[in-house]
Amino acid sequence: MEPTCSPAPKPQAKAPAYKLTSRVTHPQNSLIPLGSFVIGGPEFIIMAGPCSVEADPQMLGTAWDVKVAGAHIIRGGAFKPRSSPYSFQGLAEEGLKKLASARELTGLAIVTEVMDSTDVDLVSSYADILQVGARNAQNFSLLKRLGQLNKPILLKRGLMNTVEEFLCSAEYILAGGNPNVILCERGIRTFETSTRNTLDLSSVLAIKEKSHLPVIVDPSHASGKAHYVAPLSKAALAVGADGLMIEVHCDPANALCDGEESLNPEQFKELMLTLKDLAPHFGRQISTIANHNPQLAENA
Repeated sequence: MEPTCSPAPKPQAKAPAYKLTSRVTHPQNSLIPLGSFVIGGPEFIIMAGPCSVEADPQMLGTAWDVKVAGAHIIRGGAFKPRSSPYSFQGLAEEGLKKLASARELTGLAIVTEVMDSTDVDLVSSYADILQVGARNAQNFSLLKRLGQLNKPILLKRGLMNTVEEFLCSAEYILAGGNPNVILCERGIRTFETSTRNTLDLSSVLAIKEKSHLPVIVDPSHASGKAHYVAPLSKAALAVGADGLMIEVHCDPANALCDGEESLNPEQFKELMLTLKDLAPHFGRQISTIANHNPQLAENA
């Protein structure tokens, strides 16, 4: 009688280091409520505005332009982490006040960056969404502090973070008690120099497979070139991202920060019309200002 071999037991899957962020513990997609809409649902969310908040009328003018074009959220940096200490560093609280004025004018929520745990209370008193920039993606003391809030956190992927490292950073916030985390793929540093960073659209697929958190894409910082923003935006929609963060400036040539990657209002309006037409083909929708107030759109 020939001996029989029993099949070897299947190895158990290793539990991820990011327990709360993982689909293992939370199979359903997370929905992040913000005003009259949610991030992570069928609405393709657009965050748009200048890289840095500047003197009036730049902020208010650009805020109005992106609202009319159909953006859901205004972006703008009051605190700016720059590679050179001699570059424009932002207007600090004065910039936050200008963002608050833009929200009052447009009715749109605002997202802005917080750079230090000591500034969390200040920024939180103005912002609807607090952004953690790529340079602070592994600033664990800051992430822990943000875990104590009950506001949405937009977490950008670090310059050289793997997807697992990125999700572990999000875990710090969730572990602190704040489940309202939005992830942002903004490109990673590679050997390629023809773009500012390398936009890793495959990371959107990997994150969606591993995590329940919504993911948006920042094609502006990824490419560093305004004429690349529209094609990459359409690609992000096609690959399954939940939205976009796009830099828009009323006068890109004279912007104090990242003008070369910023769309002007007319370019942004054209992109929004294209995205609105494409969105239903990918199970999404974009509710522009024209849906709610056609007269406002006509008069813009």
